[in-house]
Amino acid sequence: MITPVNSSKNIYKRPVELLQNLIRFNTTNPPGNETECIHYINSLLTEAGFKTTLLAKDQDRPNLIARMKGQDVSPPLLLQGHVDVVTTAHQQWTYPPFEGKAADGYIWGRGALDMKGGVAMMLAAVLRTRSEGLTPAGDIVLAILSDEEGGSSFGAEYLVENHPEHFEGIRYGIGEFGGFSMHMGGKKFYAIQVAEKQLCLMRLTVRGPGGHASLPMRGGTMARLGRLLQCLDQNRLPVHITSVVKQMLEKMAFAIPSPLNSALAQLLDPALIDKTLDGLDQQGLMFDAMLHNIVNATIVHGGEKSNVVPSAISLDLDGRLLPGNTPDHMTAELQQVIGNDVEIELIRHDPGPSAPDMGLFDTLSEILREADPDGIPVPLLMVGITDARFFSRLGIQTYGFLPMNLPKDFNFIKTIHAADERIPIESINFGTDAIYRLLQRYKG
Repeated sequence: MITPVNSSKNIYKRPVELLQNLIRFNTTNPPGNETECIHYINSLLTEAGFKTTLLAKDQDRPNLIARMKGQDVSPPLLLQGHVDVVTTAHQQWTYPPFEGKAADGYIWGRGALDMKGGVAMMLAAVLRTRSEGLTPAGDIVLAILSDEEGGSSFGAEYLVENHPEHFEGIRYGIGEFGGFSMHMGGKKFYAIQVAEKQLCLMRLTVRGPGGHASLPMRGGTMARLGRLLQCLDQNRLPVHITSVVKQMLEKMAFAIPSPLNSALAQLLDPALIDKTLDGLDQQGLMFDAMLHNIVNATIVHGGEKSNVVPSAISLDLDGRLLPGNTPDHMTAELQQVIGNDVEIELIRHDPGPSAPDMGLFDTLSEILREADPDGIPVPLLMVGITDARFFSRLGIQTYGFLPMNLPKDFNFIKTIHAADERIPIESINFGTDAIYRLLQRYKG
């Protein structure tokens, strides 16, 4: 069992130390082993006088729910975050990934960004609220979750399907991943996540003649697989401009000087989008994913013996659907690229809402403008997936709001899940203060 070095008294005043303590719990998923980390957080909350509930599908994968009573003049507000992290295997780190090292203005370690940093911010803000005697307009519900990195069957999905009563009446929540700053055209933008893509896992199967590998086999399943992969590599699926991306691009284009603003404006013209994306740098990848349903080949299944040409090969695809699209849309778009002679099987689809509830967006934007007058808040469509997709089944709109004022040269997206994951110390304090301000002024 890990015992934090320093006292937990008033730890809400030391969110950096709180994050270091969380990183030191190795919650790599699989297997997760979130128990000790969850129990540590539970001890902080119960010592501060919170009523907490532990709920688990598996005793080694618990989830924690804590509730702070409000004035009952507004609906409850949900703060949700996960403590499991991805693997560090085969990565070369500057500092040990579970040490929580403070160096060069950063806290280094697995989960610093995804998302123990965010959990530390939320936890510190909630503990401060309690310590200072603030009674929010509505109840504050804090959910600390397991298994987000493994699909959430032990975490958010389990809670939503088996214990929805804990989230009754909640309309809005915050979680990963938005609120971070990004720089473009000499301007700083804060991207508040209001929507995310949908998981759509598929399996493609190609069939052809099989036989003994000593005979020539041209045009067989291996050749067909090669052509299939080439088609996927060389062709985008059709363009879709969703309302969130339209708002984001319009706000950014208005703020950015010429000539870059023209490129952003062209991303709103379906006839010019793909050509414009080809001329952009790494940020073009983000916009590419925001404007298309995408698929990436991830696993190949085929062949059992080296001297037998297989008659069937399957290819697993990780697909991400834009809001408002369905697996049928994905199938139709894929067939335009690969043809109709490839079998397409749906493996998993996690649906999400077609349009966001923007009712809390102005409040979050105001908080960020006060914290950093140089920043311009914009709505964000997250190209990945989060636990928000499960809470949406209960009618809860989750905003990605873990505010981070990041250095201009810090690549947030490339640092997540990578070696040397780290978060600026300044960003931890910045985000904690922003979330506390939300708890102060939340009105539902």
